[in-house]
Amino acid sequence: MSLTPELSVRDFAVSLEFYTRVLGFTVRYERPEEGFAFLELGAATLMIDRIGLSRDWQTAALEYPLGRGINFQIMVAQVDPLLERLHRAGITLFAGVEEKWYRKDQHHVGNRQFLVQDPDGYLLRFAQDLGERS
Repeated sequence: MSLTPELSVRDFAVSLEFYTRVLGFTVRYERPEEGFAFLELGAATLMIDRIGLSRDWQTAALEYPLGRGINFQIMVAQVDPLLERLHRAGITLFAGVEEKWYRKDQHHVGNRQFLVQDPDGYLLRFAQDLGERS
């Protein structure tokens, strides 16, 4: 099973630049005339869609930050390359790097993770698997 969120964005070019050049996503396919792109980073996929160019699934006023109340966890092999790219781009993290262990039944699973907001305020949580412990 998979889940591919589609993020409504205010400026397609700015968002595409952020996701591809800063974060390292690749474009699987796009429809520039609609301000749409399907992106992937490892096994993670997402879509970006320019507000007002095609169909909008707008349930309320689209005010910054978009996506309030949700964060997208994106698993990566290593968080350090992303941290370096964000630093070079001058982007401030929403929450700094931490090692966090979560209880899962009778053991714990660990992540090395951080959070950053995209240009529209969507909260992205990049996490590196640290394995399990008792």
